[in-house]
Amino acid sequence: MRVAVVDYGMGNLRSVSKAVEHVAPAARIEVTSDPARVAEADRVVFPGQGAMPDCMREMDSRGLRPAVLAAARSRPFLGICIGLQMLFERSEEGGVEGLAVFPGSVRRFPKSAMMDSNGQKLTVPHIGWNRVSQGKHPLWSGVEDDSRFYFVHSYFPEVREEGLVQGTTEYGVPFTSAVARDNIFAVQFHPEKSDTAGLRLLANFLNWNP
Repeated sequence: MRVAVVDYGMGNLRSVSKAVEHVAPAARIEVTSDPARVAEADRVVFPGQGAMPDCMREMDSRGLRPAVLAAARSRPFLGICIGLQMLFERSEEGGVEGLAVFPGSVRRFPKSAMMDSNGQKLTVPHIGWNRVSQGKHPLWSGVEDDSRFYFVHSYFPEVREEGLVQGTTEYGVPFTSAVARDNIFAVQFHPEKSDTAGLRLLANFLNWNP
């Protein structure tokens, strides 16, 4: 099995690739910016970190958009962090257009709502561990509901199709932290930094046959 981790110059790709290697030692894991290698892979991991306008620009500068879109249509595809946000139509961050795989927009956490249940101010970006309330999906197999995952983000997807939502999290406001449709699963958190729950999710992805 060949797994492509898409490299467009944004994100901690080493930690992603090492986590995937850990759960699938027999698989061939390749961090690549070559559209042809992405096209040839059996499974595709689409991570990202940083500002979405920069991510979109760097992806396009490497000619990766057609290969990423083709993978999202045809093979097991895992989006991580900005790799989730880029699947939507548009982001408030720089007013940039996304890949429009899913309907909806990416919004910044509303400043006026950034309080916890005790009235304490919450910081943005949202950095640290938080619980994810799960939907019903094979990638959650063996992961206890409300498990904690590691987040680093200031924006989240505002989903227009309720059926896409496979995970929700509370941080000042409830927000969508995982989405799925057909062969695509995408998460706002970082499974590669999320201890045993994150590794189990990655293992489930490597064994998933949508």
